[in-house]
Amino acid sequence: MSYADQVFIENCRDILENGVWDTDREVRPRWEDGSAAHTIKKFGIVNRYDLRQEFPVLTVRKQFFKSALDELLWIWQKKSNDTHQLKSHIWDAWADENGTIGKAYGYQLGVKHAYPEGEFDQVDRVLYDLKNNPASRRILTNLYNHHDLNEMALYPCAYSMTFNVSGNTLNAILNQRSQDMLTANGWNVMQYAALVHMMAQVSGLEAGELVHVIADAHIYDRHVPIVEKLIEREPLPGVQLWIDPEITDFYEFTTDSLKLPGYQGHPLEDPIPVAV
Repeated sequence: MSYADQVFIENCRDILENGVWDTDREVRPRWEDGSAAHTIKKFGIVNRYDLRQEFPVLTVRKQFFKSALDELLWIWQKKSNDTHQLKSHIWDAWADENGTIGKAYGYQLGVKHAYPEGEFDQVDRVLYDLKNNPASRRILTNLYNHHDLNEMALYPCAYSMTFNVSGNTLNAILNQRSQDMLTANGWNVMQYAALVHMMAQVSGLEAGELVHVIADAHIYDRHVPIVEKLIEREPLPGVQLWIDPEITDFYEFTTDSLKLPGYQGHPLEDPIPVAV
């Protein structure tokens, strides 16, 4: 069994058995027919993934690693808010008439700030410190800029990464304010596990732990029957990540630079209702 499957199944069972419904409240998300999209949730879920053991990818529902990696590089490498630069259409519902999502996600990572060593954006500052100040306890990024929230199409869900070096091992904490367990959990976990691997390799370090902190881990009402089917499936074996060993510059990674040899996942037979 993939360890990511084990974590996902335990989280979903806990939410369904012990979670709290928001059906007594007004909620922002809506289904395509205009009705309120309510959720059942658990507060404060913390999951740990040891990236030295296996790559955390779900098998109970097939994951599209290349598309997830494309979005991650769009945010962290291109530092873009332009949906035209994405190969998928996952952000189309949030884009404005120009195809942008405002001052969200990649835009925030690309803003430069002055430091004693020179000007850096958030990604370049992380890369600099991992090589030059690995003992620092200040190596982090934050997308939740209150000054710009009113110009964001969507407030960042996965909003902060804290990097920490222990010996020759790079560990990281992903902080997430909100997590749609069915559509986003597997996607985000493999994205940020891949990011830790990439950051570690270009910094001469070994990828260690990814700790995923979710404030509001929820399942939408119309997703419950689908999730119930998924968590009863027989998980498939886990896999290891292949990452191009020749790459030493973070900005040289492409969606072909990382692969999951032998990965197999169960197809999702039911269409997933979309809440926006």
